[in-house]
Amino acid sequence: MANEFAKFKNSTRRHKTDVTIARQVKIAKAHGASKKVLKQPHRLAKRHAMDCGNPACYLCGNPRKTHKDRLTAQEKRLFQDLDSLNHYSNESTNENNPH
Repeated sequence: MANEFAKFKNSTRRHKTDVTIARQVKIAKAHGASKKVLKQPHRLAKRHAMDCGNPACYLCGNPRKTHKDRLTAQEKRLFQDLDSLNHYSNESTNENNPH
């Protein structure tokens, strides 16, 4: 590596990867992971410890498929916000107000 900036960027990238792996190993240990995961912790570099990989799994799968939801969480939040707002028509509901 030619300059100090490139060395710093490389060491930062490696450190972030090591921290991510350590965090996922900690989660795997807390949930009773297999020895395969603990012997080869780098498997968790780009994968979550609790992801089984089964698309039909209730926890890991797509919520639109597994939970029978047809709306995403973002769409639900939008509709909930719209329902909670008080919408009035252009006409006033107050009888004392002449306008």
